[in-house]
Amino acid sequence: MVRTRFVGAALAALVVAGVAAVLPTGSASGDDRVEVSRKGPLVIGHRGASGYRPEHTLAAYELAARMGADYVEPDLVVTKDGKLVARHENEIGGTTDVAAHPEFAARKTTKVVDGVPITGWFTEDFTLAELKTLRAVERIPDVRPRNTLYDGRFEIPTFEEVVELSRRLSRELGRDIGLYPETKHPTYFQDIGLPLEPRLVDVLNRKGLNRHGAKVYVQSFEVANLKALKRELRVPLVQLVSGSGAPYDFVKAGDKRTYGDLVTPAGLREIRTYASGIGAEKSRIIPRDADGRLTTPTTLVRDAHTRGLVVHAWTFRNENAFLPADFRTSADPAAYGRAFGEYAAFYATGLDGVFADNPDTAVEARKG
Repeated sequence: MVRTRFVGAALAALVVAGVAAVLPTGSASGDDRVEVSRKGPLVIGHRGASGYRPEHTLAAYELAARMGADYVEPDLVVTKDGKLVARHENEIGGTTDVAAHPEFAARKTTKVVDGVPITGWFTEDFTLAELKTLRAVERIPDVRPRNTLYDGRFEIPTFEEVVELSRRLSRELGRDIGLYPETKHPTYFQDIGLPLEPRLVDVLNRKGLNRHGAKVYVQSFEVANLKALKRELRVPLVQLVSGSGAPYDFVKAGDKRTYGDLVTPAGLREIRTYASGIGAEKSRIIPRDADGRLTTPTTLVRDAHTRGLVVHAWTFRNENAFLPADFRTSADPAAYGRAFGEYAAFYATGLDGVFADNPDTAVEARKG
């Protein structure tokens, strides 16, 4: 698999022609050669194939790979005994059956995470062995009732288990299945004495994945931890950019900059000093109007490419609840809309990858 960068029309022409290239990119993270598929934008299985299985389970990751995803995305949080596990949040009341375990009832509590009070059960209050007694459940059952069929069947996986799964599937499928881990709430975990970053670096080192050419991206919504990881990792780093708000490490430090500031030309130039790409919320690329319809694309993809950054967008889902009004088929939030129309609009912007809950749809959409 050739690793390169998708920059503007010149490389787009090479991709359309079925040619892969490696272009110089300057200096940012250790390995600045980032992958572009010959087939079109990369497809990243968002928390696995979470449109079909409870998210962040080995079953969801495996299905994503079998559906054609180029990467699978585990969000990483930490256990009481310092192990990295895959959960969307460290609060697990909505994604596991912990509430049905009377032995853990007393661990329900309220904590402040990134400035927001949250009540529930938290991974940092459980050992890995205790978490392994729990089972995953569907996070949004009202929108994805069919996924509830699989409630109670799957464990919470460790990051190392996800790595081993990707290796097994790569051998079986005859193509590399990449890993795209996200460090969740890094400031919070640093403040409670369970920093994510050294644990992530350790796993990548031990698994031989902290090297040039490894099919790995590391992403974060915060900035300081990516700048620190730049000194430790040889794989590309990606700055996540939400549609609103600001990185929590900025908020805590009194830095008044927002995510909006990060996507200005000056902000993108700064990102380029420590990262190889941005993971942008979709509205940063094509905004919606007051009626929820897509409007004119912004210049973000072009601006990022001009400054040597790839652009991966999130999150693409098939249900009406998540689609622009242009592509909804009914008032039923759980029914599928015209997802291919949304993909076509975003693929036309020249972006480099998409995070998809339904990886098979994203793969089919890039066929044109």
